[in-house]
Amino acid sequence: MKPVVLGRTLVFSVAVVAAAAIAGTPVAAAGPAAATTYYVAPSGSDSAAGTQAAPWASMAHAQAVAKPGDTVYLRGGTYVYSRANKSCASQTDRVDAITLNKSGSSGSPIRYWAYPGEKPVFDFSRMKDDCRIEGFDVTGSWIHLKGLEAKGVPQNNNRNHESWGIWISGSNNTFELIESHHHMGAGLFIQNGGHNLVLNSDSHDNYDLRTSNGAGESGDGFGAHISAGNPGNVFRGCRAWWNSDDGFDLISAYSPVTIENSWAWRNGYVPGTTTAAGNGNGFKAGGYGGNYDSGAVKHTVRNSVAFLNKAAGFYANHHPLANDYFNNTGYGNNPDFNMLGVSTSGAAVGRGNLRNNIAYTGTLTSNMNGTNAANNSWNLGIALSDAQFQSVSTTGWESARQADGSLPVRPGLRLAASSSLIDKGTDVGLPYNGKAPDLGAFES
Repeated sequence: MKPVVLGRTLVFSVAVVAAAAIAGTPVAAAGPAAATTYYVAPSGSDSAAGTQAAPWASMAHAQAVAKPGDTVYLRGGTYVYSRANKSCASQTDRVDAITLNKSGSSGSPIRYWAYPGEKPVFDFSRMKDDCRIEGFDVTGSWIHLKGLEAKGVPQNNNRNHESWGIWISGSNNTFELIESHHHMGAGLFIQNGGHNLVLNSDSHDNYDLRTSNGAGESGDGFGAHISAGNPGNVFRGCRAWWNSDDGFDLISAYSPVTIENSWAWRNGYVPGTTTAAGNGNGFKAGGYGGNYDSGAVKHTVRNSVAFLNKAAGFYANHHPLANDYFNNTGYGNNPDFNMLGVSTSGAAVGRGNLRNNIAYTGTLTSNMNGTNAANNSWNLGIALSDAQFQSVSTTGWESARQADGSLPVRPGLRLAASSSLIDKGTDVGLPYNGKAPDLGAFES
């Protein structure tokens, strides 16, 4: 059966779509009837038809053509960028290699997806622009990026704090199965916009060697420094490791952010070494430069793991409000949980609602006076040892994800069947098995 062509609309019968799925042929995700599939490849040409047989060469050309509901498949290979799409007006200007400023719509996002089974790699390491650089600048909304790798955004002078792999200021976007690494700044950064989902993505080995505020001080894995009125930003199933500053950084965020089912380890070092660099927290959950701020909002970190970070695994960072820290595991951090907050008078005080967390090895906690903490491993008088866990191995956490993109299932820091931490939690509204929640990030 052939598709019926109505202008730019391809209308497929259910039978055709099902048959294509069985045969393994990529089919655009479900959406409104008016949808077209296009293709981009490193060997393509922007004067071609944009079909699978005659792909385009650039995302810029694909964006110029794509409309809400369309899918652009990016074929595997390396897309190399040597300059931004505009000149630097000054050494402190901000430019980007790829601008995504055309929006989809609710239920009909514009999709830029890796072709199934292939990895499109966007290499920005050869860019020579003498100002701050963004690899991707996503200002549009209702855009879905999936399966892309971004690497190597440089800083070519030392007058700026950082450059960025992916900079986001639009709303209702999804960033799925993104790998962002070896940038001289944050791997993925939400500057503004609400209801963005960063799903099953990795950011690692980011190190701002050339910087105005000290080498390594801005090389975060993930960041969200958003303004007020932009709720709903979520990091889910993400990993951040070997970043010179923090794994996840929510400093100066004036809208609430949720981090869940995510891992952060060995942050705060020159990547791959034990040489100290930036702050080195796994999850830095807020703060406003150490000051009290009446515009502060509450963030949530849950079902997440931090281990072997240079500083805290979970850090309140002088936050004025009590964030929620539920069902997390800290292992070998310094400390595992640091709830340093700030009062209305500017005095240091503990801030945080902590339930069902585990702190094991390293310094366990600090700045807890003033927090609301119960049913955590350090509150229950339970002696912890390696035997409480299936394994305490800290290797292999960066291994391949599961087929659906979710985090790998490994024994590390999961409770042993005989663990006395099983069913020792309290109900905080998260799913659990048995008569009560387990402690830590992994429900048995």
